[in-house]
Amino acid sequence: MNHSAIIDAGPLVALLNARDRHHAWIVRALQQLTGPLLTCEAVISEAIFLAGRYGDGSRQIVRLLACGGVRIGFSMEQETDDVCRLLLKYADVPMSLADACLVRLSEKHPTLSIMTFDAHFLVYRRHQNQTIPLIRPI
Repeated sequence: MNHSAIIDAGPLVALLNARDRHHAWIVRALQQLTGPLLTCEAVISEAIFLAGRYGDGSRQIVRLLACGGVRIGFSMEQETDDVCRLLLKYADVPMSLADACLVRLSEKHPTLSIMTFDAHFLVYRRHQNQTIPLIRPI
């Protein structure tokens, strides 16, 4: 059993919205994990924007941060060079800032998988050539 995972905006929003088509999947996937989920500021920004489209989704994300259920896994200021390297490498995909931060977070925490709905993560590589372990619906 994994102890934690890195989470992207889509699964985070799906967790908080029972009407989301992936809600049941994310609930089941999280039952296999213990410990807090890791993410980055860019994902939180995306998730708050997306969750703001329904009810109190934005507040729920803030509560997850406040209670420690979701934690920020690194400082963008300290990771700027590596994040920019990834953005330049995958500019033709294209890669978002949030995706670059998650790939970098995966490099820093190589035992953790990324929970995502984004197929671009099948293309991205950490440390230049390593596939990234993913948790995603089939």
